[in-house]
Amino acid sequence: MRNGPETLTEEQAERMLNEINEVIRAGEEMRALRAEMIQVFAGLGWTQDTIARLAGMSQPAVSKQMTKHRDDPPPPLELALDQPDIPWLEGRLWGLAEEIAELLDGAAHCTRQLGALTRGRKRFTPQTVDALRRLVEADLRVSATELPAGFRAAYDVISRGLDLPAKGEPPAASPSVRRTLARQLQRDRLRGD
Repeated sequence: MRNGPETLTEEQAERMLNEINEVIRAGEEMRALRAEMIQVFAGLGWTQDTIARLAGMSQPAVSKQMTKHRDDPPPPLELALDQPDIPWLEGRLWGLAEEIAELLDGAAHCTRQLGALTRGRKRFTPQTVDALRRLVEADLRVSATELPAGFRAAYDVISRGLDLPAKGEPPAASPSVRRTLARQLQRDRLRGD
């Protein structure tokens, strides 16, 4: 291939296609997560009309999602903040990092890593979670005076939990559902909601 101002290198084309593939994959993962969350909300007793309104979907679309899983209803979920499974703790860390990034107006160490996880450019793996932990730890150390004390307390509980091996049966909900629920509950707790 000729290298000139009017051409692309293979590396440039590969980067562009990889970015497009990441967006497509993230979209597919979010559709699957939304479908699972619809099942969770239905299991909590919410009506199809309420779920449709909150999700910005039509009631027939919600009904279709629920019909797909009619024979396989999810078990009820426990919504207590302190749960020991890894996806739940990862979700709590994610929520804490988002609150730190917002309070520090995007100047937090964890902002970039958080953005990559949130947009689906990076996945939750032991390595990415460890990197996020280190960045949150740095933010808590460097910006201690700007952050509420409850942030450090939440981080200490999350960090200890992530360091311990999981015990007992894994929860029935998927890791992405557990992360999403824990993320929101953690943010609400930190905000005092």
